[in-house]
Amino acid sequence: MSQRVKICCISSREEAQLAIQFGAAALGLVGQMPSGPGIISDDLISDIARSAPPAIGTFLLTSETSAAAIIAHQQKVMTNTVQIVDALQSGTYVEIRAALGGVKLVQVIHVTGDASIDEALSIAPHVDALLLDSGNPNLTVKELGGTGRVHNWTISRRIVASSPVPVFWRVVCVQTTFVPPSMPFSLLVLIFVAGFAPTENWILTVGTIL
Repeated sequence: MSQRVKICCISSREEAQLAIQFGAAALGLVGQMPSGPGIISDDLISDIARSAPPAIGTFLLTSETSAAAIIAHQQKVMTNTVQIVDALQSGTYVEIRAALGGVKLVQVIHVTGDASIDEALSIAPHVDALLLDSGNPNLTVKELGGTGRVHNWTISRRIVASSPVPVFWRVVCVQTTFVPPSMPFSLLVLIFVAGFAPTENWILTVGTIL
């Protein structure tokens, strides 16, 4: 069983460098959202993504819901991965892939009930990974991540068992404090289980709260 670390809600080059120094394999960069923590400007996302070493995953968290808008968002910031946090409502994943070439696609599934299983398995063949979260996109002000809630892990397990692609599964949320030599800040720690058929790996996702 291997372990990788993704630091979310990165808000500066300095935080990105610190995360990488402490072993992060990926950086989460949060674009415009209807709610939730960690939102930064597209210009800053682009700057941080350009500064990251090639081997580091740079995840654009986008709330865009059309293929055209998702393509435009990634092309503006040039991350190597796009995490789509809402359902794709117009256009197709094929269009996104054709436009973005080797950019990885991660689709978030907000687990709200058994229907999430069919949703996840219908999308899985079109993306590089799924991420199971506990938001609520049906609210007037959508919650698309960072809620700190848990969902029904039995449903998550069924998705992991059947998915042909890796599945990131958030299983616990705790609060801690991490104090590097010159920059104290709090960390919201989100632990995910990632199911890679036929094995499973742990992924630790950390979101900074300044």
